[in-house]
Amino acid sequence: MSDIPGSVEATQQLLAAGGYVADRALSTTVHLALRMGRPLFLEGEPGTGKTEIAKVLAGGLPRRLVRLQCYDGLDLGAAAYEWNHAKQLISIRLAEASGETTDREALERGIYDRRFLQERPLLQALSPEGGPAVLLIDELDRADEPFEAFLLELLADFQLSIPEFGTVKAAIPPVVIITSNRTREVHDAIRRRCLYHWVDYPDAARERAILRIRAPHVPEALSAQVVAFVQRLRGGEYFKLPGVAETIDWASALAALDATELEPTAVDETLGVLLKYQDDIAKLRGAEAAKLVAESKAA
Repeated sequence: MSDIPGSVEATQQLLAAGGYVADRALSTTVHLALRMGRPLFLEGEPGTGKTEIAKVLAGGLPRRLVRLQCYDGLDLGAAAYEWNHAKQLISIRLAEASGETTDREALERGIYDRRFLQERPLLQALSPEGGPAVLLIDELDRADEPFEAFLLELLADFQLSIPEFGTVKAAIPPVVIITSNRTREVHDAIRRRCLYHWVDYPDAARERAILRIRAPHVPEALSAQVVAFVQRLRGGEYFKLPGVAETIDWASALAALDATELEPTAVDETLGVLLKYQDDIAKLRGAEAAKLVAESKAA
């Protein structure tokens, strides 16, 4: 398709134009998914930028973004479609009032018309209204395992079969991005239909580049020290390591306090921006934080 970048370099530039700093491996996988028309399954720790890829692609291609946020108990009615029973009932009552109920088969076909379908994200992504789409199926690991079976037809053929209506197939297949934080294993049947990439924490150079784009107001010296601190922190044993999103928030918070470099007191006072569990904060606060500050400054 004309909106698909012609090379890996062009894909990397498209991501960069949207403020996403991608390495060569990730850019290659995204490019192949776009060129081959295959869903892309992104797995990794929370806060590593998986969801952001779908947002940047939607803005850069450009396409409308259709997002399905997964959760425990998600079903087909919330994810794909639902019949508008109130409108169907009104249609039946109007048919009865006008004496048009003699042909029961025609009446049944009429109440399962497209105008009575309430489109949810999966069906919206296949609809031609609004143009081609980027379909983000976010945090699939949060949904129940049986829900994955609903996705297999869409991932393989970009279509949905509705028993009462028929098959809805996308005229232009959506770009499909699936993310998972790996709180549970996603079934092999999903993985086989997708290209796969593990989105890891960035190295120091790439994280500094991300900070320059996402938090340009942070002084360069402070930015470098923040990245060095976080990189060392990720080598420790903590319940929840900070992602890139937390790095950006923490650097912005320190800059908002007019800090120009890391100081143990400021670090202790702002650890709630970087870490999200009290046990992790208690473990880091004090001597351990001061040690990492000293190492970060030396680096």
